[in-house]
Amino acid sequence: MEIRTEDVIAVIREAAPFFDDEAKAHQITVKGIADYVTEVDKTVEEFLEKRLKEKYPKIQFMGEERDNSGIDFNGAVWILDPVDGTTNLIHDYHHSAISLGLCENKVMTMGIIYQPYTNEIFYAKRGCGAYLNGKQIHVTKAETLEESLISIGTSPYQKELAERNFRQMQQTFLRCQDIRRGGSAALDLAYVACGRIDAFYEYSLKPWDYAAGLLLVEEAGGAVTDYQGDSIRIGEPSQILASNGTIGTILRDEVLNRF
Repeated sequence: MEIRTEDVIAVIREAAPFFDDEAKAHQITVKGIADYVTEVDKTVEEFLEKRLKEKYPKIQFMGEERDNSGIDFNGAVWILDPVDGTTNLIHDYHHSAISLGLCENKVMTMGIIYQPYTNEIFYAKRGCGAYLNGKQIHVTKAETLEESLISIGTSPYQKELAERNFRQMQQTFLRCQDIRRGGSAALDLAYVACGRIDAFYEYSLKPWDYAAGLLLVEEAGGAVTDYQGDSIRIGEPSQILASNGTIGTILRDEVLNRF
């Protein structure tokens, strides 16, 4: 069955009104340290799982708010983060996204990231380039840290990593133009893909955090690896270093593996 990107985008857009439900955004369950789920997360996931299964019944579904132990990555799998940036949602920060990727035989073949507050749809299909609202996008051509804007994830669920993370952030800040912390890894990856930032890194991310964005960056001409420069094993938690390629190499060699 051919899966048309525009059809999947149409389904995702149907979930946009759920982000305006302030009551559900403040119905919060604490999953762990700085790790929350709201009724918006649950509602969006349930809605998209139902709609995707109606249209594509043979494709498995992996979601942040469910048990994924039975997923077989040798087949086709939707990988969903219903609200990437839940803490932002709770604080009405308007910087959250739906992130949906399609993985086939352990390879990402489609990625869609929807920012409902700005009505921006970032999407990519393997071999077909990356796009933002219909316009093709590309990573930057920056060659040095000194000309780069870098986004950083703090791994807030793992406070024990703070000393190392912030040491690396300090070294990055001292060498680049400036740093950013957006609170949504999916949007950070989308921003690398469209050239708003030159690189993004975070020590520990789950598959639903990076799956769609990984393909976006690659199709926009960039690279996504772990901190050692190795390829990402889809379906497993991972370090993520995304960039135009050049800036990622510099960060890996001169910051992430030195401090």
